[in-house]
Amino acid sequence: MDYETVRLVHQSAVLVSVAGFAVRGAASLSGAAWVHGRIARSLPHLIDTVLFASALVLIGLRDGEQLRETWLLVKLLALLAYIGLGGITLRRGLPRMLRKGAFAGALVTVAWMASVAITKNPQGFLAW
Repeated sequence: MDYETVRLVHQSAVLVSVAGFAVRGAASLSGAAWVHGRIARSLPHLIDTVLFASALVLIGLRDGEQLRETWLLVKLLALLAYIGLGGITLRRGLPRMLRKGAFAGALVTVAWMASVAITKNPQGFLAW
């Protein structure tokens, strides 16, 4: 596969993953039981596997040159924050206000990550 095709797969997986999280997060906050069902818990792992694999292929197609770029390191660190906030959002038993704050934080974080990826600037939309 060529770089542009893999990038399209990666970008599509990002959109599906984030949309799925947004739907699951909103449903979880509204008390929907399906959020904790097998399919709702398993499908994101499949999508995120495609996302991660496509990221590795993109790096490989560029001979790892992106690994030296600050914007990518910043984006990967933000990914850890997004995963943590997403986990808090979907965890049962935590206070609803904490989960709502984590949900908002996760969505802002992923929007900022996208702006970093688009601009190749570690500040992303914060630079505006």
